[in-house]
Amino acid sequence: MKSELERLLKEALRTLVHVFNEPADESQVVVERARDPAHGDFASNIAMRLAKAARKNPRELAQAIVAAIPANELIAKAEIAGAGFINFRLVKNAWAAELRKVAAQGEAYGRSNVGKARKVMVEFVSANPTGPMHVGHGRQAAVGATLSNLLAATGHDVYREYYINDSGRQIDILAVSVYLRYLELCGEPVTFPSNGYKAGYILPVVKALHEKRGDALRRPGAEVMRGAPPDATPGQVGGDKDKHIDGLIENSRKLLGAAEFDSIVLFARDAMLADIRNDLDEFRVHFDNWFSERELNRSGAVDRAIEALRKSGHMYTRDGAEWFKSTDYGDDEDRVVIRANGEKTYFASDIAYHFDKRQRGHDLLIDVWGADHHGYVTRVRGALQAFGAPGDCFEVTLLQLVSLFRGGEKLQMGKREGNFVTLRELRNEVGNDACRFFYLMRSHDQSLDFDLELAKSRSNENPVFYVQYAHARVCSVMKELAARGYEYDAAAGAASLAHLDTPHEQAVITALSKFPETVEQAALNRAPHALVHYLRDLANTLHTYYNAEKWIVEDSALRNARITLALAVQQVVRNGLALLGVSAPESM
Repeated sequence: MKSELERLLKEALRTLVHVFNEPADESQVVVERARDPAHGDFASNIAMRLAKAARKNPRELAQAIVAAIPANELIAKAEIAGAGFINFRLVKNAWAAELRKVAAQGEAYGRSNVGKARKVMVEFVSANPTGPMHVGHGRQAAVGATLSNLLAATGHDVYREYYINDSGRQIDILAVSVYLRYLELCGEPVTFPSNGYKAGYILPVVKALHEKRGDALRRPGAEVMRGAPPDATPGQVGGDKDKHIDGLIENSRKLLGAAEFDSIVLFARDAMLADIRNDLDEFRVHFDNWFSERELNRSGAVDRAIEALRKSGHMYTRDGAEWFKSTDYGDDEDRVVIRANGEKTYFASDIAYHFDKRQRGHDLLIDVWGADHHGYVTRVRGALQAFGAPGDCFEVTLLQLVSLFRGGEKLQMGKREGNFVTLRELRNEVGNDACRFFYLMRSHDQSLDFDLELAKSRSNENPVFYVQYAHARVCSVMKELAARGYEYDAAAGAASLAHLDTPHEQAVITALSKFPETVEQAALNRAPHALVHYLRDLANTLHTYYNAEKWIVEDSALRNARITLALAVQQVVRNGLALLGVSAPESM
């Protein structure tokens, strides 16, 4: 309904070229639902938005626009109010047309082409392959996947990518952690570093490595430890955990040779990635591509990107290091790209990766990151601008932290110590549906308290149960209809929609009609939580209607009309849950 009114306003503007002396800016057309029913059903402030361009006062322009609106059977009246608002009142049966639209479009109801096939890459999760997915990664997965679904539903050409951080120090720490446990398995005495990955999830990797290579990688444990700076352990004075583990990595690489050490890196990476892929598949999160940072570096893309920045004058040398002039693009300081020792920073890979995304033809890059990465947004956008890309081609959705609560008590988490809750454990406890729904209940810029007991409860207080029950309730009614010897007549129902005139029925119809605009706004505002809130409200109107009115009545016209309305709600709930990645069960 909203989109239809916007279309009519745009048509009106096209006939008013003589008023503007040029085509009017149709992107300014916005229609909103009237806050006060006394003012009508919908309203637009387009006259006030375009009054300056038309060199007319808003009310005068509003009159011209109203006069130019094409005749339409849905509009009972278009009137001017206040400083130049255009208020629309719809004909009584306008909402009936929306119900017919739901029935006709089915799974496609709510979809649009507002995105006009704009190529969008959504990069999300991209967790280091150094261990299983934890609950924080789960929120990134749910938000990224749902945002991608919303963008696709609104006509964007969406490409989903996972960036594998498989190069650098963290992956080396994983490899040396696996190698030290491997040596223990071989019978070599070693002291495990405080900064290594202690969690039990690396033990199956160690066992698999030994099954594949036997004792071929065995070296004296004392040689691995020899000369490494002291660790930071209780009672150790002057120890440094970072220097210690770096020393172990260096020793292991020398003892094994670079090629063999890399084979452990790749073996550990692949094992972790296999677990991550499986976890995400089970969570109904899928990617079009898994992009390796390691391969990015090997391809020479990083060197090419840096050289391009040098030639464009956006790099300079200071204190032996090479810097990117990120302050030219709003950053609070310039950023090192190549350290004085010749090593490239993580930022160098970020520059090359995002440049590569643009070179692959994506118009808009949306990254879903944890909130602790907020400092990288300006510098990455600046690098893209330095390459000539528009600043608005890059967006970042920053997710705040997730806290798990059980019985009112907050659970503690930490990856290396191994006392964290994995996404798989969470899914096994509360189910995929509750995980997806609960992760999406809050805006990404708000922290999320995940109540495990609430997520598992089968009550109306559990929001995912409440919404799914709306779908199942309609299924139950259809079974009852058949059990009582009635048949639903869709044609009769469509012809009898005028019978739906109670306040509860009007509330349900109004709520239904908001679905397409909710999907559009959730996509354009990068706000999946808006769809969650909508579905809760829609479910509430349905449950309230069910408790207030009998649906299976003797009057066949009224009965078919009410069943038509119930089935429309069921369809919209199913469509909305599908966008969230949540199932729509037929029984609860």
